[in-house]
Amino acid sequence: MNYIYSRVSSENKFYGNTDPFQLSEKYGTPLYVYNENVLRNRCRDLKGLISYSNFTVNFSPKANSNVELIKIAKSEGLRVDAMSPGEIHLNMLAGYKPEEILYISNNVNEDEFRFAIDAGVKISVDSVSQLEMFGRINPGGKVAFRVNPGVGAGHHAKVITAGQKTKFGIEMNSIPQVKRIIKEYSLKLIGINQHIGSLFMDGEAYLKSTTNILSVARQFDDLEFIDFGGGFGIPYKKQSGQSRLDLKDLGVKLSEVIHSWVKEYGKKIEFKIEPGRYIVAESGILLGQVNALKTNYNIKYIGTDLGFNVLMRPVMYDSHHDIEVYRGNDTPSSGEEQVTIVGNICETGDIIAKDRKLPEIFENDILGVLDSGAYGYSMSSNYNSRLRPAEVLIEADGNPRLIRRRDTLDDLVRNFIF
Repeated sequence: MNYIYSRVSSENKFYGNTDPFQLSEKYGTPLYVYNENVLRNRCRDLKGLISYSNFTVNFSPKANSNVELIKIAKSEGLRVDAMSPGEIHLNMLAGYKPEEILYISNNVNEDEFRFAIDAGVKISVDSVSQLEMFGRINPGGKVAFRVNPGVGAGHHAKVITAGQKTKFGIEMNSIPQVKRIIKEYSLKLIGINQHIGSLFMDGEAYLKSTTNILSVARQFDDLEFIDFGGGFGIPYKKQSGQSRLDLKDLGVKLSEVIHSWVKEYGKKIEFKIEPGRYIVAESGILLGQVNALKTNYNIKYIGTDLGFNVLMRPVMYDSHHDIEVYRGNDTPSSGEEQVTIVGNICETGDIIAKDRKLPEIFENDILGVLDSGAYGYSMSSNYNSRLRPAEVLIEADGNPRLIRRRDTLDDLVRNFIF
């Protein structure tokens, strides 16, 4: 096999004792491949972020809900979030105890609240009206709420989850209503959480948001935890030398904020963060096969089996993923060319990478879409009645293990009633 353009995966020995062609031949394409060592290293990056003893890192399975990967996060000492009953269920299958799970609800009905209450997990509500609903069905219960600190951050408008133009959280001037409902239903407020957005590469907005959430927290005695949320970014443009988020600098500044606040509050409560992307994104590469080459009106298209049913991020967020090229023979590329890599979905927007300069690509080459471990499979679908791919884990010893089989045609109709 010829690694035509593969510096990133080669440097970190991503494929262990195998290679993209062996994996593709055994498991088919498209194929999600994860590296256990990369995943564990990212967990450890954040476990050591701050110098405060009562500090926990919550993995967010919305980024990747494969139970085997959640198990690895648990083995590294991470706690876990949940955004739905399904995620609560998966977290428990991975071995988490109810008290280790923080369910962060958003516009849910009474049945979903009851599911979480009966499961015994910690629960956070997202609005004043949802707090009242929770109080009605669970008077005297323990609850947290999500505050909108008025500061947002993120790589795209659709992933900014705080500030003045987002549906999330309770705004600062609604805190008196929160206090009224807590008193009316004899609720015990155990925590306050926030999430300002996804994929920040500069920690300043994150640090700024802590000022606001901590000002809210001061208004409540006897809190058990404060959750600063996530959004920690990773460099998606590694091939062009993009720098990493400076975790050391962010950690030092965040530690100072926490120690100062705890001294004033008088209780060494738990502080949480909830990164999903940072932990799992770089542990995944999506493999796909080149099936067609075409030039339409001076644009060269590389046709692959990587439809947006497999990876939604580029079409949904205009997201960038670096591309690697692998070849099953020694035929050299004649040079670089500008191409657009597209999938097999009947949509003009089915584009994985637009106007990229890459070595000449041939039919039957395998492409690797880097940093696909977060919001890849978890956002996949059967659109166009395509089958969702398999997932393979390169274990710590370098050997591959199938951790989710590929869909079959029977899976497309298993819930139909004929």
